Amino acid sequence: MGTPRVVVAHRASEYTELIARHGTRGRVGFVLETRGRALAEVDAGHEALEVALATVGAAIPADWRRATVERAELARFVFEPGDVVVAVGPDGLVANVAKYLRGQPVIGVDPRAGVNAGVLVTHAASAVAGLLPLVAKGGARTLDRTMVEAVADDGQRLLALNEVFVGQAGHQSARYSLQVGGRVERQSSSGVIVGTGTGSTGWCASLQRIRAPDLSLPEPTSPRLSWFVREPRPSPSTGADLVAGAMAAQEELAIDVESEGPVVFGDGMEQDRLTPGWGQRVVVRRAPEVLRTVVA
Repeated sequence: MGTPRVVVAHRASEYTELIARHGTRGRVGFVLETRGRALAEVDAGHEALEVALATVGAAIPADWRRATVERAELARFVFEPGDVVVAVGPDGLVANVAKYLRGQPVIGVDPRAGVNAGVLVTHAASAVAGLLPLVAKGGARTLDRTMVEAVADDGQRLLALNEVFVGQAGHQSARYSLQVGGRVERQSSSGVIVGTGTGSTGWCASLQRIRAPDLSLPEPTSPRLSWFVREPRPSPSTGADLVAGAMAAQEELAIDVESEGPVVFGDGMEQDRLTPGWGQRVVVRRAPEVLRTVVA
């Protein structure tokens, strides 16, 4: 086995993004003030991220290889099979990283405990020094989280950790034929969402409360998926009976597109999407990949 490589993934702080947009610190302060916010609040987040990144960097053994990737560069970054990934940021960063991994372990670091939800970023930066040797030796406890994939009939494929959305760009009404659990229904709705157990604390949880309060949502490691139809509109040619349900490990949900301009995206990343055309079929199902998160 070669020298381990640690890849530190992070996203730009809010302060960095504001400086890039407005140019100067003074301008950033003015803009925040007009919105009822204080520059000190943004400074605190930026400083916390910088401290966490410095702590993680110092925890990497000197004889190990290291790399850093910002969220915006993930699509162009090449992960190696033996990488140990340390994601420093909010929970959403881990979901963004997940689609580019193939079983590499991820240590989620929360730079601002109590501010982020901490579902996927469960470790303090100070814990990384002790975790890295354990992970490298295969001695760390991990959790294999189920992922979901959408595959179009022309070979396009999208992978997500939380959920996949299929619907019209702009979230207007989309027309399609839905096939799941041996039932078929033509529908017009504002989209179909298929989620994993990890996604059960987010979008799917909101949909479940509205559409199917008695539906049991899966756990993060469960092979089951849940699905929901947003705002189906009944008409002489479309129905609204299939609105929510669960999919077993080997089940699939198929959508035959009957309108122009649909999109398929995962984990809220609309810019990274599939664009099936009229008449194409999109199949959504449990992905063969999992996200391996380090628990302890």
